[in-house]
Amino acid sequence: MLNGYLPPARFLPFLSWTDIAELPDKENTVIVLPTGAIEQHGPHLPCAVDSIIAAGVVGHALARLPDEVAAFAIPPITYGKSDEHLHFPGTLTLTGDILQQTIIELGESVYRAGFRKLLMVNGHGGQPQPLQMAMRELRLRHGDFILIMQDIFKVPNCADRFMAEQERQMAMHAGHAETALIMALAPETVQMHKAVCNYPPAFPCPTLSSTRPMAAWVAYDFGPSGVIGDPLPATPEQGEAILDSLASSWARAISEIHQMKWVTRDAPSWGKAHWQGTVLAEHDAASLLKHQ
Repeated sequence: MLNGYLPPARFLPFLSWTDIAELPDKENTVIVLPTGAIEQHGPHLPCAVDSIIAAGVVGHALARLPDEVAAFAIPPITYGKSDEHLHFPGTLTLTGDILQQTIIELGESVYRAGFRKLLMVNGHGGQPQPLQMAMRELRLRHGDFILIMQDIFKVPNCADRFMAEQERQMAMHAGHAETALIMALAPETVQMHKAVCNYPPAFPCPTLSSTRPMAAWVAYDFGPSGVIGDPLPATPEQGEAILDSLASSWARAISEIHQMKWVTRDAPSWGKAHWQGTVLAEHDAASLLKHQ
């Protein structure tokens, strides 16, 4: 089914348009958008890792919510900005501009339906910037729109408990935590007999970073496996524990967003006209000065 890991009762597209129109308190209903990617994750994991983790964690979080917390997921974005993995077959990528515009168009649809709270739970570390720029654009357009984006692991969780210090400091892709989570969410896709350990070299500018590289990089810079970390110690039991802790934290975050209040304001009138299709160049200088 289209909902995948997402609970049917919390999946907005399973409602009719009249059901959605009649939802109470849409201003505080949280719309959750998992964002992932399709990109190589070493020889031992499927290319869908980031999308599986984003949708899987969100699904488990939504299943924990009490009935009084109004929240629905919309279908995950499974294609992301993954050009750092272009050297590997199976990577399917959008440009940053297309991803950003996609988020803007989806956000406009959510807003047009009457919702005012949009949470993006991001599973791919290579694309926060386009997501953040899209949210800023939407916020400029709509001063009563609450938009939040956070990476999947940036909530309290127990992953560090299972990892060695080097893994905590250096792992970036297809390492211990991601491997354990996929063992829990999609065990049939894991091929541990192909797993390898691989870390990037120490970054030779310790003032900027004593751990992860700060210079621009692509995955192939660090070797042909596509792995940047150590997946070998991962176990399904660890994955279940990590999933449980992430789902618990995200459920709490969604509940807090449902209750939260935030600054509201009107968009400037000239901005509204521009965003509705008026080209600013058509305005003469005097007209623009009126709004400064």
